[in-house]
Amino acid sequence: MDIKDLKLLIKMITETDITEFELDNSEEKIVIRRGPKTEFITVAAPAQQMFSAPQQAAAPVAATSGAPVAVAAVESGETVNSPIVGSFYRAPAPDAAPYVEVGQVVEKGQVLCIVEAMKLMNEIEAEFRCKIVKICKENAQAVEFGDPLFVIERV
Repeated sequence: MDIKDLKLLIKMITETDITEFELDNSEEKIVIRRGPKTEFITVAAPAQQMFSAPQQAAAPVAATSGAPVAVAAVESGETVNSPIVGSFYRAPAPDAAPYVEVGQVVEKGQVLCIVEAMKLMNEIEAEFRCKIVKICKENAQAVEFGDPLFVIERV
């Protein structure tokens, strides 16, 4: 495949929602991936440990919609951490109601917030039924990988 065809292929892929494309024939192999590498890592929360100061453990997770989010143990509950660098949004639109409020009980798979990264809106979902204890970030605030977004308690 010449460079002109390759550029055309990349342009076609970037204009769609495709995140990975692979072409393999006897002469060549082409793999095109968009976004961060997707990894799923399960993090187990330790059973009832007391810390002198809150501690956090972060692990890389998928940044795609519906992906698991790293959860770390802290004194008053667990945290839902940002899987990517981006902007934190509590609601789907500026004039819409927030996804969750403090004290609300959410179900597994329910959207907690959005982290926007490079114009992609990544929905962060609850991994299990839980109660929102604290919202750690302000709307439209920049977040780093592993930053705590919510403090939650399992229900």
